Amino acid sequence: MAVEYTCCSTAFFVHILVIVLLVLFAGLMSGLTLGLMSLSLVDLEVLAKSGTPQDRKHAEKILPVVKNQHLLLCTLLICNAAAMETLPIFLDGLVTAWGAILISVTLILLFGEIIPQSVCSRYGLAIGASVAPFVRVLVCICFPVAYPISKLLDFLLGHRHEALFRRAELKTLVNLHGNEAGKGGELTHDETTIIAGALELSEKTASDAMTPISETFTVDINSKLDRELMNEILEKGHSRVPVYYEQPTNIIGLVLVKNLLTVHPEDEAPMKSVTIRRIPRVPESMPLYDILNEFQKGHSHMAVVVRRCDKTNQQSSQNNANDSVRDVKVDIDGEKPPKEKALKPKMPLHKWKSFPNTNKSSNRGSRSRKWSKNMYSDILEIDGSPLPKLPEEEEAVGIITMEDVIEELLQEEIFDETDHHFEDS
Repeated sequence: MAVEYTCCSTAFFVHILVIVLLVLFAGLMSGLTLGLMSLSLVDLEVLAKSGTPQDRKHAEKILPVVKNQHLLLCTLLICNAAAMETLPIFLDGLVTAWGAILISVTLILLFGEIIPQSVCSRYGLAIGASVAPFVRVLVCICFPVAYPISKLLDFLLGHRHEALFRRAELKTLVNLHGNEAGKGGELTHDETTIIAGALELSEKTASDAMTPISETFTVDINSKLDRELMNEILEKGHSRVPVYYEQPTNIIGLVLVKNLLTVHPEDEAPMKSVTIRRIPRVPESMPLYDILNEFQKGHSHMAVVVRRCDKTNQQSSQNNANDSVRDVKVDIDGEKPPKEKALKPKMPLHKWKSFPNTNKSSNRGSRSRKWSKNMYSDILEIDGSPLPKLPEEEEAVGIITMEDVIEELLQEEIFDETDHHFEDS
């Protein structure tokens, strides 16, 4: 096609203006295609809720536009294609055919692709928020054509579901945001360690955090609280001491060391005369998160870790399960001597000291209300019933406490005043 317009005429400048607008429009559509489509809905929601004040405003403007991503993609591509196809038509009236092709390719490549996409890849959030009203107008204009195509894409490809990070990916992401990674992150070493520990806690079980039963300090329920035993308990520095019957693996309860403050070593009172609390049993495969939730209920911060053994059939297992520690009242020595029976009236006093005052339970939150329902539900009672043993299909392998779970969360050992000798070694 021959050149129709010569230089300096009105039609010539009109064509030049239209060509410039088409190149700018095509560049804007190309840049927005990269800038807006590269922003995931998860990223925008995070910025809208916890970004800087400026990023929050930008994200709130962009979210309604990119919500239907296939419709937005079709609109931007249709407008970009229309601008690029129209450009040679106006160039053909100013230059020859081969010149129109050469100039259009150069303009589109440089000003319609490279420069816009480079700018929008870096400032896509701000640019997208600025032109969001204009994009909405384009969506309305192209709706008759873009909507059917977008619905076809939804049918063939499905809606674009944002892939959230898995635990391992989140852990790596947190480590990259730590200041030790050298990438400008602001998270400290302790913060990254605790976050990583929380992510790994669901994959760890009771066997990973427990103290083996052979390394656990326990007390026989038939022992006497003489000076030697009291000194040994104090030297261990534990706040709770497991109590066993007959053999160390048959742990039936625990004693709070603070309950021993009123016991005089000279009296050599039997261990069963103090308040013995029930101790729950958890399987060794139980996740630490579930154990932590049980500890938070307030019944006990210590549990026995048991392992299932295939020594009996299922019927005997069900029968032995009915003899759990939490459901049976026990006796230690059978018929009590008169001297021990005289100690029984004192037991309610010990029990009462072990719990909050029920008169103030209405002002102490949910935990106090829990105690007010049945304040003796977690106390091991001794009333003449035979003492149950560990079921034959179960084997006690360790003890786990709240501190053990917290150490797995922090991924560091927790030392107290009684552990100073470990630091010196």
